[in-house]
Amino acid sequence: MYALVEIKGKQYKAEKGSVLRIDRVELEKGNELEFDKVLMLRGDKDDIKIGMPYLAGVKVQAVVEDQIRDKKVVVFKYKKRKNYRRTKGHKQPYTMIKVSEITGA
Repeated sequence: MYALVEIKGKQYKAEKGSVLRIDRVELEKGNELEFDKVLMLRGDKDDIKIGMPYLAGVKVQAVVEDQIRDKKVVVFKYKKRKNYRRTKGHKQPYTMIKVSEITGA
């Protein structure tokens, strides 16, 4: 069984026990989250429920596993013949969550 969940404007496929990398959520490790914006739910066989836009009563519960930062992205600005060079870097923060349960199926 899996569900398509909308988290902070992005869609993720959530299965029980799967680990998702979502945009940063300001919670500490071990805290629980609950998402109720479930777009689609697929059961055991061909049992598919599609929301318009969301399914009522279906929730995905997850636990915060870790707070990480992605690899550095180098931003380099350059203008030829003007002696203009600027280098900056950026590391995108993410939260790793583990899906513990899908309720309301």
